Amino acid sequence: MASRTSTTTQAAILDPTRVDDKPGFWRDLLSLTKPRLSSLVLFTAGGGLALAPVDVPITRTLAAIIGTTMVVGGANTLNCYLERDSDRDMARTADRPLPRRRLDHRLALGFGVFLSATSVALLTLLTTPLAGLIAAIALVLYVLVYTPMKRVSSLSVLVGAVPGALPPVIGWVAATGSVDAPALVLFGLMFLWQVPHSLAISVYRQQEYSQAGLVVHSAEHGLPSTRRQMLIYTMGLFPVPLLLVRLGVAGMPTAVAGSALGAVLLYKAFEGWRLRAGARWARQYFLLTLIYMTGLFGALVIDHWV
Repeated sequence: MASRTSTTTQAAILDPTRVDDKPGFWRDLLSLTKPRLSSLVLFTAGGGLALAPVDVPITRTLAAIIGTTMVVGGANTLNCYLERDSDRDMARTADRPLPRRRLDHRLALGFGVFLSATSVALLTLLTTPLAGLIAAIALVLYVLVYTPMKRVSSLSVLVGAVPGALPPVIGWVAATGSVDAPALVLFGLMFLWQVPHSLAISVYRQQEYSQAGLVVHSAEHGLPSTRRQMLIYTMGLFPVPLLLVRLGVAGMPTAVAGSALGAVLLYKAFEGWRLRAGARWARQYFLLTLIYMTGLFGALVIDHWV
């Protein structure tokens, strides 16, 4: 039995066109898209759609959410393909399908290209051409600029924050066909959130990143500078949800959630700066950023229905 299983696994690796009927194959294929990360798109792109002051047909809504989720999944898959060697040197990524060679890298490349091309076409044809263009720009920036730049400079975090901030813009543009002031505010919100979110990861996983040959801010400029940058960006993030209220596309749920969650996040950033905290604090801050984003976009969706 063991010999038969080993033979089957080897055959799947050597032949990228082989479709294994075992659940593990499909689970590994799906994991290339980083589902937990991609799932945030349901909130962010959905929030952009919900805030748009137009009635959006259900078909366009589904196309926008599915298309944006697919483009993020495609970008993540191509990222896994490009970083398959460095992923072997990091504890949190070493067990991914490509470093472990459970999947052929050519299969991953084809899957990533398929998701990317299909998603851009879906957004272009079933929502608006501008939404497809923005998705294509996000894809190119993430895969061809941000991913290789991670080995060169810690400024990659700013480049990576751009495509990461575009899903709610895609949602808005898919509904309206134009980039309006609320879409720019949503972009700013996501950008200002994503930078300290990423910096926090670089603090508590600095050793792993260095072993993998990736350059992060905490290693290049030191922990004091990283804490200071996190505080500055968090301060900039705090008032942004209120701009959406000011523009008339959000209401009291967003004002309350944005202010309350923003205050907690700001306090945590200030605490880390004041106490000269390290990895444990950075991980706590990282988890709070996830709570912040989920809670805020949940409030934005509630605003749409209230």
